[in-house]
Amino acid sequence: MVSVPLTLLNLQDDGFHLVLEVIVFGKGFKAVLDTGASKTVFDKATVETHLQEDMVLQHTDMVSTGLGTTSMESFILKIPDLQIGGLHLKCYEVAVLDLSTINYAYEQLDIEPVIGVIGGDILTRHGGVIDYRKSTLTLRQRKNSRIFKRNSG
Repeated sequence: MVSVPLTLLNLQDDGFHLVLEVIVFGKGFKAVLDTGASKTVFDKATVETHLQEDMVLQHTDMVSTGLGTTSMESFILKIPDLQIGGLHLKCYEVAVLDLSTINYAYEQLDIEPVIGVIGGDILTRHGGVIDYRKSTLTLRQRKNSRIFKRNSG
């Protein structure tokens, strides 16, 4: 089990976001933890500045819902090593979208920009449990294979 510290951001009494640190491209970034996001998504502008020669940003026709538009250009990228606390996800595929509106909103609130959103794909696969009292996210090192067997028929 891996325990990851969370920061609860108060968005000027307009709600809260949970933020955690991730390491990607060998560097630490902040990311929003979003239980309602089906997939982990990274910001295109941030990704482009850190792409390595062996990494390919692939265009996709995937429709992005929940971000205020369905006409957003989307990409996928295999991240060689995505670290969330002590959990290392090797060759992990993330969606890549323009998240500039989210980072602009954060900037207006004097909040550090984020690389993206950690979504339900990771939370489900690794049995994510959020403890609001302790401000932690607990993840299993091994994938929760029962979920995928049950839904694959």
